[in-house]
Amino acid sequence: MAQQETDEQTQINLGVSPPQVGDGFVVDTEDCEARELAYRERGTARPITVVGNPVLHKECKDVTAFDAELAQLIDDMFASQKAAEGVGLAANQIGVDLKVFVYDCPDDEGVRHTGVVVNPVLQEIPAELRVLDESNEGCLSVPTAYAELARPDYAEVHGQDAQGNPIKVRGTGYFARCLQHETDHLYGYLYIDRLSKRDRKDALRQMEEGTPRYETVPNA
Repeated sequence: MAQQETDEQTQINLGVSPPQVGDGFVVDTEDCEARELAYRERGTARPITVVGNPVLHKECKDVTAFDAELAQLIDDMFASQKAAEGVGLAANQIGVDLKVFVYDCPDDEGVRHTGVVVNPVLQEIPAELRVLDESNEGCLSVPTAYAELARPDYAEVHGQDAQGNPIKVRGTGYFARCLQHETDHLYGYLYIDRLSKRDRKDALRQMEEGTPRYETVPNA
């Protein structure tokens, strides 16, 4: 996801999923800077795939091997996310057909959340408990375009960490939007697919008229 349009080494868990609290939710707010840097320094930034690339428009494959190749992919995703100045990135956004996303995203209170979710499943919120937030949304795969999109202001995702352990991640506000946006990617949906035809057309026009600040993969 793009940033909002506003512009015995230390006991730190470097490159390892953050700890969990008793109910299974990860604590993803601790040592964010060190953990993100550790991932990124091991990784290599890759160009971003953009709307129209087939890998973005179909459901990705489940991850079944929690191995060194997956660990390297996650490192590369953090490096790619940083290079593109994003707050979330799904594997298919760098052309990899696997259900993985990473994030380094603040919530509405300015608290930083950093982590990775493998094989994420977004939990359904009962309609009577759903509060919609109509804020601007952007996407690294739709560069330079933004549009208002109503999404629930709370999100909960269940999945696995890089070692295959079950995890839960939850967020509110902007971070909730990020969790929903990235999970959508892995099931073949871009945020513009949730817009009206007119707003989608406008977002694509913005993209056509803009120039990305990061490297992208040209569509054939």
